[in-house]
Amino acid sequence: MSQSDMLFDAKHIWHPYSSLIKPVSCYSIISAKGVYLKLKNGKKIIDGMSSWWSTIHGYNNPILNKALKKQIKKISHVMFGGITHPSAILLCKKLIKLTPKKLECIFLSDSGSIAIEVAIKMLIQYWEALGQNRTKILTIKNAYHGDTFGAMSISDPNNSMHKIYNHFLPKNLFANAPCSNFNDHWNSNDIISFKKIIKKNIFTIAGVILEPIVQSVGGMKFYHPIFLKKVKELCQNYSIPLVFDEIATGFGRTGKFFAFEHANVIPDILCLGKAITGGTITLAATLTSRHIANTISNSSTRCFMHGPTYMANPLACSAANANIKILEKNQWQEQVSNIEKELNINLLPLINHPRVIDVRVLGAIGVVECSKFINLELIQNFFVKNGVWIRPFRKLIYIVPPYIISIEDLKKLIYIIKKSLDQNIFFI
Repeated sequence: MSQSDMLFDAKHIWHPYSSLIKPVSCYSIISAKGVYLKLKNGKKIIDGMSSWWSTIHGYNNPILNKALKKQIKKISHVMFGGITHPSAILLCKKLIKLTPKKLECIFLSDSGSIAIEVAIKMLIQYWEALGQNRTKILTIKNAYHGDTFGAMSISDPNNSMHKIYNHFLPKNLFANAPCSNFNDHWNSNDIISFKKIIKKNIFTIAGVILEPIVQSVGGMKFYHPIFLKKVKELCQNYSIPLVFDEIATGFGRTGKFFAFEHANVIPDILCLGKAITGGTITLAATLTSRHIANTISNSSTRCFMHGPTYMANPLACSAANANIKILEKNQWQEQVSNIEKELNINLLPLINHPRVIDVRVLGAIGVVECSKFINLELIQNFFVKNGVWIRPFRKLIYIVPPYIISIEDLKKLIYIIKKSLDQNIFFI
């Protein structure tokens, strides 16, 4: 890629959460294999982000590539309205087998944010079918569920990147986030705020939506499993559907196949995305119970009112089937366990660094919370120069590496994080 191409990119192309007046520097990637991204100058850097949680088996995985090539020779896309195809049917069979027995009805879409939109629509149509006008969603503060408008409306209105849209978004309900960390003792006060809000708004709440165990963009916090148990009990007591957003955490990232398994609770609706295709192509799924699906199907419209153009894209479904086939070998459990052990050994000690206020590890997630905000431009350049790809935000340096990463490469990621903490210039 030429210098003129990079200048064109900076002038004309928006990147995530970036400005076109003062864009954050971009690095040209020309190829990738395993855990390595190859820059245009030929240098290889270790990807510590799994392309935002998705590329769990690394890049150019031969099994995933084979599935894509095989499918593209047949058909790359076909509308799903009035048409079905083997890849979609096989994927839905696999998802039903992998998830709790209760979740047997599946809506396929094309991104995690849309999976959340679908879940919200399901909740609203469910209550409409029951003759009730319930439109409020209850969640917790510091939540993040995506960038589309429904998803933004259930992301924390005061502490999220979306607060500039608050005047436009529907007003939902936000309980206090639990303070009890994953490995701490449970504090029963953590459920008080949630309990008060659900009791006060019992006839307007359409559903509860939570990121189970891990609050991702809301601060990379890992909360106590008992909180999920208590929420589930309240939802059952008041007959309110419970939705889990496993878009980031699903498919083994936390050490369990799904994060809700840490609490041994089952949602009424489950949203999946990101790693569902092993990071090859975009796809998402919203699963629900037969009861909710049948109730919606008996609504005034007699059908569920959503239908993305690329719904159940055959290429994406084929990649997802191949991804699940890899996961079914159960190597992910050992891989994630080894990552967690290494993070505990070498990342946790960074808690003693003067610029660090906390370090958290869960499964294949490692988080360093700094005492000051991070200069993304400067620290990103430092990381690339030192052969790693890590993208911090706010005060957090975190890594979610591919499951296939070697201990040697993982140690390098951790070592470069430690080196960055020693540089005063990176902290504001």
